[in-house]
Amino acid sequence: MDLILDQLLLFTLSLFANGLSAMAGGGAGLLQLPVLLFLGLSFPVALATHKIASVALGIGATLRHLREGSLDYRFCGYILAWGLPGVVLGAYVILQLPEAWTILALGILTTGLGVYSFSKKQLGMEYQPRNREGNGLMAGGAALFLIGFLNGSLTSGTGLFVTLWLVFWFGFDYKRAVTYVLILVGLFWNSSGALTVALQQPPQWDWLPALLVGAVIGSYTGAHLAISRGNKLVKRAFETLTVMVGIKLIGDGLALLF
Repeated sequence: MDLILDQLLLFTLSLFANGLSAMAGGGAGLLQLPVLLFLGLSFPVALATHKIASVALGIGATLRHLREGSLDYRFCGYILAWGLPGVVLGAYVILQLPEAWTILALGILTTGLGVYSFSKKQLGMEYQPRNREGNGLMAGGAALFLIGFLNGSLTSGTGLFVTLWLVFWFGFDYKRAVTYVLILVGLFWNSSGALTVALQQPPQWDWLPALLVGAVIGSYTGAHLAISRGNKLVKRAFETLTVMVGIKLIGDGLALLF
């Protein structure tokens, strides 16, 4: 009975966390990783388990978003080319370095992103493409590499960074930005990070089926709501989850320091 209850808890956790993440463009680790730690996994095992399970977020969201046919595949290649090397590098160093100050700084920055978006009422409400050539394109790629490094090395919130960067720098609306993030970050970036971490630290394999099934169903449902309800819902979900992720990261960083 305990085994069945544990699997049900993992499924429900994954369903809820990935549903929210699919609407906001990231942040599934806000709920998922702490619960894995609470259930008794060590940090390295919980991290490896979470990162593998997070790949299913991309699968579920991709199944829904590809039906819309709104992707620019050249820009997809650009995001992958800049971001994937950072993801692999970040995933390699995460189990080697102390992370307290990095997590604390990231938490403060993440909270600031949510507050900034909330203060800009029209930010991300319309699609206004910019910085698609020359220095703007190079600067945008360099930022994606840095975010990719954070995605590989940290546990939650970096998908939200990509979402806001696509809105702020490249002129995406929130709905379009979340589509790119869930497919490219959720599927490709997370796959690379999960593989790199799993080669260093095996996950809790018997917990993964419930987490994976919950993630696919939750992310598909969240993506459907984001598509059907439009930019206003996505923007509010992004802002809410970004502030929550930021506060959690600040708490994690302070706990590691003190």
